[in-house]
Amino acid sequence: METDRVAFGVQALDGYRASLYPLPMMYWSVIAAASLTIWAYLFVLRGGFWRADQRLDGTPGPRDTWPPVVALVPARDEAEVVGRCIETLLNQDYPGELRVFLIDDHSTDGTASQARGGASVTMRPEGLTVIRSRTLPPGWKGKVWALSEGLRAAGALDARYIWLTDADIAHDPINLRRLVGKAEAEDLDLVSQMVVLVSDGLWARLLIPAFVYFFQKLYPFRWVNDAGDSLAAAAGGCVLLRKDALGQIGGFDAIQGALIDDCSLAKAIKTRGREGGGRIWLGLTRSATSLRPYHGLPGIWRMVARSAYTQLRYSKALLFGTLLGMSMTYIAPPLIALAWPWHGDSGAAFLAGAAWLLMTVSFVPILRLYGQPLVFAPFLPIAGALYGAMTLESALAHWRGRGGAWKGRVEPLSQ
Repeated sequence: METDRVAFGVQALDGYRASLYPLPMMYWSVIAAASLTIWAYLFVLRGGFWRADQRLDGTPGPRDTWPPVVALVPARDEAEVVGRCIETLLNQDYPGELRVFLIDDHSTDGTASQARGGASVTMRPEGLTVIRSRTLPPGWKGKVWALSEGLRAAGALDARYIWLTDADIAHDPINLRRLVGKAEAEDLDLVSQMVVLVSDGLWARLLIPAFVYFFQKLYPFRWVNDAGDSLAAAAGGCVLLRKDALGQIGGFDAIQGALIDDCSLAKAIKTRGREGGGRIWLGLTRSATSLRPYHGLPGIWRMVARSAYTQLRYSKALLFGTLLGMSMTYIAPPLIALAWPWHGDSGAAFLAGAAWLLMTVSFVPILRLYGQPLVFAPFLPIAGALYGAMTLESALAHWRGRGGAWKGRVEPLSQ
């Protein structure tokens, strides 16, 4: 009788395992092996993206001359943060000439007044010019049009570089010297920094470093910075751009309809910024920080869902491939490893655990950059699952006929 009970219990457990994992055991090993192969590739052959070693910090070297720079700050309803941004721009310890243009894109919250207030507490308030952009014309995205308006207003100034910065970014006093010093020393047409994003709160402490991690994986910075590689990207919060390179591509008209304007600009510069292709550089920094908190999971969700489907070129095939790939890469390893007591495939659990270990190790450098506890590293699969859901939501918004948003303006998406 006791033997019958044991046999019945084994059969029940096998049946329960089968109900949870209906695929034959061989398939779990195949999935786990595929996940480990993906992580071996990402770890070794994806440009070392996870190392987070492309940095622009430290003290810039001395130079005999420092060329004139014009900073363009597009702003739409940024009263809460724009004053601090303007203050840090006008307090730059830059030996050359710097003029700042704040382009007020039809704000309704006193953005222009707050910008002037920020300038008033600096040593050179006369360095700020505030303009109001004209009505957004058909075919243009809001931020790109604001930048074009700023360039038009500053066109008469003799500037070698155009500094594009968002209105919610604060810069260290020597940041412009770092940017110009990098561009001059290496003959670059575009230098861009991935600014430090606010990571306060539990969700932000996991998801914001993961956002930067995923951006690096999508655009490995070493490949972006290689003149012989066609990959191009930039981070729109802080971009130093050689003025003649911008003119070479036709100005901001060349990207007038781009929702992901920073990467579109980098692509145009790297392709046509000079004869034979422009030279660009993208890296991480601690010298420029965002002033905007993301207010928990909903705030991060909105930031990503705004343009994730645009990144996939509105392709259903790419969407399906992305979601399947993220499931194989981030979700399958921990599920298969942790569920070993149920599916009973030790080989599959070992392979999945190895994939999860590589994933965990690869997340450590960016967590260190953000000063976050390394205990978050094994939880990258949760971030991957959430970002997959955000991408799906971005596609659903597109299918419902709603486009990307910039500072409260919802615009039709380009097809």
